[in-house]
Amino acid sequence: MAVIDKLIGTAGQWVGHTDANATLLQPLEWIKKTGSYTAINRIVGMAIPFTTRNGFSVQEVRPGYVRAKVKLKGNKNHFGSLYAGAYFLVAEIPGGILALFDLGPAYTPILKSMTLEFLQPADSDVEVEFTLPEETVAAVLAEANATGRGKFTLEGVLRDKDGNHVATSFAQYRVRKKGFKPQG
Repeated sequence: MAVIDKLIGTAGQWVGHTDANATLLQPLEWIKKTGSYTAINRIVGMAIPFTTRNGFSVQEVRPGYVRAKVKLKGNKNHFGSLYAGAYFLVAEIPGGILALFDLGPAYTPILKSMTLEFLQPADSDVEVEFTLPEETVAAVLAEANATGRGKFTLEGVLRDKDGNHVATSFAQYRVRKKGFKPQG
């Protein structure tokens, strides 16, 4: 895991200095942006191979924000729409990505609980966006540095390719500070 921790730290610094809006009209910035997302998706795939096999990918990440997608292809249920497990995949992994990139590799994210409210079937790929405000990051860091653990909650709106709200996720995460030793 030490190698993955170093990769996460390096990728986080690289991504933090990219222009999320870069297009081919800015070729160097576009290469930097697309290369960053390729690296992040490879790191996620190395850490959790299940994500790659199931068509999960990070579409955008920046401080306090992540947008991810899961593909319909390979994830259809018995009536042709997105399988429930794929909804969980796309709604759960981004919380860990936010924690790793915003808190750093010295903190291990752990999902404590998660619920999904299904609103309508998705007959396409599904995307989700999450934000983690600076004040929440600061509070989690303060708590984890003082006690060895911190917590945060994320709510996500899952949308199909047409922008329809197909599900809502609620997830509670805990982070552990690696190597924490209580004072006293």
